[in-house]
Amino acid sequence: MYLYRTSRGILARSDKNYFQVPDTDFDDLLSRQSLYSYLSDLKTSAKAVRPPVAEELLAPVGAQEVWAAGVTYERSREGRREESQESGAAVFYSRVYDAERPELFFKAPGWRVAAPYGKIRVRRDARWSVPEPELVLVINRDAQIIGYTLGNDVSSRDIEGENPLYLPQAKVYDGSCSLGPAILVTEEPLDLDIEIVLLIERGGQTIFEGKVPLRRIHRELDVLVEYLYRELSFPAGAFLLTGTGIVPPNDFTLLPGDVVKITAAPLGELVNEVA
Repeated sequence: MYLYRTSRGILARSDKNYFQVPDTDFDDLLSRQSLYSYLSDLKTSAKAVRPPVAEELLAPVGAQEVWAAGVTYERSREGRREESQESGAAVFYSRVYDAERPELFFKAPGWRVAAPYGKIRVRRDARWSVPEPELVLVINRDAQIIGYTLGNDVSSRDIEGENPLYLPQAKVYDGSCSLGPAILVTEEPLDLDIEIVLLIERGGQTIFEGKVPLRRIHRELDVLVEYLYRELSFPAGAFLLTGTGIVPPNDFTLLPGDVVKITAAPLGELVNEVA
């Protein structure tokens, strides 16, 4: 079951059939007990509607906070080592990769998240910026994973590499996060053999392509959620990006006009242009 937030209200899709969800408050909907069962029951009586077009899609997030986990893939660990060699901080990334406690950091409030086909940005004071394609956990207020979506954790690698204390500036700024296109609402764990694929286009030409199976993640998803909720409450729930296993080469940086496409069956495709 897929859940879309659109300019026409909240829509759901079962198989190839779209229907209107009568709830008008997205936060209340995500807080429902047994959301999957509610949507499954609703599809038999709800009004059928046409699929949303790209211009109607909103980011599938309301008042939820968006958080992220770092250094959860081996390739990410190596990338962090490479960018932070001169500062001497590479050792910290090696330690967190194998540590019991994960790295978790705040990424964005819901209102700052870019929609599918919306604009993402690179910092004007950064020289080395990259997209980070990630599986995103959709978690309710009771710390239960109720769904999954795709996310782009746009990052300034030169700023983070200069000093690990600059992480918030490297990660949190206008246009640094996108989510979508929809939430896969399910009661079953996601198949970790699924691959996330990253495609970057410039001037209509593909300039980078990479992929990684979710199974290469070095952390249990439930453990990441447990640590996030250990001393924090989320009355409207939360979104948690789970880290990236795809890192473009060190001579690559995003530029305005680039198009970033993140794909993972069955989660769909998240497309954003760099402003």
